[in-house]
Amino acid sequence: MATLSKNGDTGVGKTKWDRVEEMEEFRLLILAKKEFVIPATIFFCVYYFLLPVLVGYAPGLMTKKVWGPLNIAYLFALSQFFMAWIVAVLYVGAAKKFDKFGEHILEQLKREGYDDKQDGKRGL
Repeated sequence: MATLSKNGDTGVGKTKWDRVEEMEEFRLLILAKKEFVIPATIFFCVYYFLLPVLVGYAPGLMTKKVWGPLNIAYLFALSQFFMAWIVAVLYVGAAKKFDKFGEHILEQLKREGYDDKQDGKRGL
């Protein structure tokens, strides 16, 4: 099957995904995703596992009463729900940036003769 090559001519052995992978916009999209996902995942995992570590190694600190029967351990555990929502909201904001990269990639493919109806509903 002949597919589009970088200059728009039909090439042998190159798929549309190969063309997308060669695009600078695609590389920027992957870099932008890595710049958000990797630090966010590391932060969330450290924050998540900090509670059992602190409860195990610093029980005096974690059992300190803050307000009535609430201690630091309970507040820390409750804060993890809020942290999960905050990370989700931040990801939604970052995903809008990712979507712009994707739209630009599709526009460039269409300018090069890419037919989005050709390969099914999703295009690629």
